[in-house]
Amino acid sequence: MKTNKINNSNKLAIKMAVALILGLVVGVGCIILRENLNANGNTHIWTSINNILFQDISKEGATNAIGIFYILGQLFVNALQLVIVPMVFTSIALAMCKISDTKKLGRISYKTILGFLATSVFALALAGAIGFIIKNLGLFTANVENVTAQAGVASSTNPLLIIVQAIPNNITAAFSTNGSILAVVFVAVVLGLCINTLGEKIKVLKTLLEEINSIITVFLSFIITKFGPIAIFVLITRTFAIYGVDNLKPALVYVITTVFTLLLFLVFGYALFIAIGARLNPIKFVKKIGKVALFGFSTSSSAATLPLNTKTTTEELGVSEDIASFILPLGMTINMNGTAIMQVIAAIFIATSAGYDVTIGNIVVIALLALISSVGTPAAPGAGAIILFTVLTGMGYNNDAAILAYSLILAINRPIEMLVTSLNVVGDAATSVVVAKSEGMLDEVAYNNEIVLAEELAE
Repeated sequence: MKTNKINNSNKLAIKMAVALILGLVVGVGCIILRENLNANGNTHIWTSINNILFQDISKEGATNAIGIFYILGQLFVNALQLVIVPMVFTSIALAMCKISDTKKLGRISYKTILGFLATSVFALALAGAIGFIIKNLGLFTANVENVTAQAGVASSTNPLLIIVQAIPNNITAAFSTNGSILAVVFVAVVLGLCINTLGEKIKVLKTLLEEINSIITVFLSFIITKFGPIAIFVLITRTFAIYGVDNLKPALVYVITTVFTLLLFLVFGYALFIAIGARLNPIKFVKKIGKVALFGFSTSSSAATLPLNTKTTTEELGVSEDIASFILPLGMTINMNGTAIMQVIAAIFIATSAGYDVTIGNIVVIALLALISSVGTPAAPGAGAIILFTVLTGMGYNNDAAILAYSLILAINRPIEMLVTSLNVVGDAATSVVVAKSEGMLDEVAYNNEIVLAEELAE
């Protein structure tokens, strides 16, 4: 049974990889087509193509657009996000029910937070160092005139409010939106601990939670397996078709710097964490978590990636379901390494381009603000760039040039946000492996099982 699960997972990984490559090829083709049409005075042809395939039909003025790729992508993401709240709630509550040893629960919680903090500090230090070097080289300059943000509304909310909002004053409000996941986590933990304490007195509710969780698992497995590769192709193609090279030109150095830092941490940072923290072969982790990173890259949503991350972490990486069901939903909410890296580099870029003098001390403060503000960032596309305004406000980077540079970030940050999501979800899985290993709840046989792609391709 275990072998069949792994084989199916391998097939899914191959399909996702193929979908990603096709999406990149078609997306680049769309960019070339658009540039040629615009250069030859045939802008109206591209406008028609965009209205039929890629247009966001929810925007003002798009009443006559069809937006086939937009509709397909949104249907898939909505289907995943439909069950995010009940999945997080039931999985964490059941995890609390199953851990009878309260000391063990305390240890797991402590190790989880420590793991999140360790990777976050490393990520922030790396981002700060690289950002400072690039700034001193005089490369963080950009023409931010006449730039309009394509999406997002700036928020100047105090990041410490996330602490207050973690405990809801209305239980129904906590379940009404995917943006209140931290409150859902709190309610789930409390409920699970109460059921755990009452033991045999509570049977019906525990059974109900188990049955709901089983239904969610079947639903998500069907959605991801049957429609995941198609969705990846659609989402990647549309992203490239809309956010082509024109938007990247004004701040190419920012884009290259951020992408380089994110990839560096994604490939080597987590591998080092696995090698040191769990004393396991990091290459096996990198190979197996690859499809989760691809899926996160395609959807740009940690919430949408959670089901596949859970499946991969438990079935292929050998992490106990009790550990995974606690750490992964919690990590989706508070472990935002990729988001923090992006915010640090973006803040340095904005401040420098706006004429502010950024010192090492400033970067340390920026890193702390990024760490705090990234906690509780909604697990949705584009949220990180919007929350960035909190960091800028906290640092006092608010002159006209800074606002224009911030608008530029909002306009060009979509491709970067996709890679940011990959880091966030992989970080959650890495912490799960390290914590599970320390608690003796890691199936090392499953972790060390090889994935033989050649055999799958031959079938």
